[in-house]
Amino acid sequence: MCGIVGIVGKYPVNQALYDGLTVLQHRGQDAAGIVTVDQNRLRLRKANGLVKDVFEARHMQRLAGNIGIGHVRYPTAGSASTAEAQPFYVNSPFGIALAHNGNLTNADEVKDQLFNDARRHVNTSSDSEVLLNAFAHELQCDNALHLMPDAIFRAVASVHRKVRGGYAVVALIIGHGLVAFRDPNGIRPLVMGKRETELGTEYMVASESVALDADGFTVLRDVMPGEAVYITEDGQLYSQQCAENPTYTPCIFEYVYFARPDSTIDNVSVYASRVNMGKKLGQKIKKEWAHLDIDVVIPIPETSNDAALHIAHELGLQYRQGYVKNRYIGRTFIMPGQGERKKSVKRKLNAIKQEFRGKNVLLVDDSIVRGTTSGQIIEMAREAGASKVYFASAAPEIRFPNVYGIDMPSANELIAHGHDVESICKIIGADGLIFQSLEDLIAAVREENPAIKKFETSVFDGVYVTNDITQDYLNRLDAARNEDSMALKAANMAADLELYNES
Repeated sequence: MCGIVGIVGKYPVNQALYDGLTVLQHRGQDAAGIVTVDQNRLRLRKANGLVKDVFEARHMQRLAGNIGIGHVRYPTAGSASTAEAQPFYVNSPFGIALAHNGNLTNADEVKDQLFNDARRHVNTSSDSEVLLNAFAHELQCDNALHLMPDAIFRAVASVHRKVRGGYAVVALIIGHGLVAFRDPNGIRPLVMGKRETELGTEYMVASESVALDADGFTVLRDVMPGEAVYITEDGQLYSQQCAENPTYTPCIFEYVYFARPDSTIDNVSVYASRVNMGKKLGQKIKKEWAHLDIDVVIPIPETSNDAALHIAHELGLQYRQGYVKNRYIGRTFIMPGQGERKKSVKRKLNAIKQEFRGKNVLLVDDSIVRGTTSGQIIEMAREAGASKVYFASAAPEIRFPNVYGIDMPSANELIAHGHDVESICKIIGADGLIFQSLEDLIAAVREENPAIKKFETSVFDGVYVTNDITQDYLNRLDAARNEDSMALKAANMAADLELYNES
């Protein structure tokens, strides 16, 4: 998962882009980048690391200009090298920079087509660079010295026809302005806002509304599935539907885990959806676990806090904060290797023994992906003195790979793949395990926006809305992931050996 921002302003946008990326840091901690346009030249800074570490004062001063885009990344395709940090840039036509959240499912096919038809070379294994070159090629075909809005929308429409997958995009075209568009299924989120200044209206697009809030922008609306928005350098706003058959199927996992609770995505409050998840799961627990003597409900901080509170309310039990979170360590889900996840759990959480000693506790988490973290958290509860440890997941069993930009592409890494609830319960060491039903999860989110008739739920049911995912594709994805993992291990070993030799 990645986070993107784009601003067309009347004043320098470097600080606003930085602030927007900072509040989107939860969407990616591997790399960050900002590019601005100043005097018809791109100013770029990108590197591996957190936003606060990538951008020093000297970089910010160099990022001059009233229009720019930014990106925070964790790798779902390609490697974690600095070369694949975003935004990407091509010099023709005009000079274009692009940042992308999501994942293309036919990136190799498009890459080959770009070389055969246009002799365009893609220099990395990132599908974002493929997307940039596909967009640039379509703009090049217009063969105009200056692009009118219709030409930009035609290019986006052509991209939609050739590219498949989940994607939200922000791009800069030198001498023109900012373009933002979203995949025809609306899988990945994109929201638009504005703010008024003495010099006129400024516009911003971002992955989540919280980025707009941080910069003082008022939310206008979500960019619709298949829609493109074009904002000229002088602040003229144009928009057009560019997909032939758009459908509204946003990724439901945004509401379960990824998005911040203070965000609104596709007119759904993330906080309210998690409250609804808690209510529905609490009702299920009351019905199916009425015989259990549970003393207290404890969340696994922080994405499950809201759900856990309302589970406790439904059950008439105490809600207690039993774990203290170290806020200076990254999210374990998006760490690059399983070994790093294992090592990070105890650095991330510590149990308050008084809340566990002699009690039957119900732990609540937003989801169970690999199960490694869940097992260690349950072990921590027992070490703290819990008599019984029950576990509840606000999401259903995750049984299938994700191919639209979430870092769980291998079924073999998913604890629920090939296991029933009883088996999962034994593996993680719980005294009881209960999952939210998919029907209730959908209802919990849809309650906030009934206009959404369907969600992208492939990790739960194996139904891929792009209708192009085969087992052969998943096998190739898994093989590529294993190659990247081996390359990363080799690089780490080489680095350790170099440090040893130096010492």
